[in-house]
Amino acid sequence: MNHSDDDFDTERHNHDHDDDDSGLEASVWQLLLMINPGDDDAAFQQFAAYRDAVGDTPEDEVDVAQVVGQVADWRSTFHVDAEDTRALVQAINELTARWNIAIDWDGDADEDEFHADADAGELLATAYDSLAPHGYTLWVLDTDDDYYAGWMTLSRDVEPMRELATELGLHLRLGSEMG
Repeated sequence: MNHSDDDFDTERHNHDHDDDDSGLEASVWQLLLMINPGDDDAAFQQFAAYRDAVGDTPEDEVDVAQVVGQVADWRSTFHVDAEDTRALVQAINELTARWNIAIDWDGDADEDEFHADADAGELLATAYDSLAPHGYTLWVLDTDDDYYAGWMTLSRDVEPMRELATELGLHLRLGSEMG
């Protein structure tokens, strides 16, 4: 049984999440639950770090993508230079290791020759295709710079993620749309 087969329901798990949390905090909490499927403790730790990072910043001044990326980087999210395919592969491998999934990169990603001809968009599409049979979806965040950023969720959370991303003002694409 993989994590996508369990009965984890993001709406039932509050894990010390206050009922009086603001709309933004409630949405960020849901986001963190989705990008940490089956790992409420990681979501809670990242949420606490998110709260610390934003402090008293007004909601309309919070850059959700930047703060979530900061508190969850290489644990539940990735943010790498678009030209650094080695870092991209390492980051995705690190994230998929949480579920004991190994991406088939169609070559030896440890070799320099692999990266000499590698295209980051194609690597993201390959990772997306490798995750799908295991019940996971790779998301890529549109960034305003020369970086790739994103996370993974359960495949059953595609529509809720789209809705939540819209609510948070995040522009997401499926990893399959990158290659």
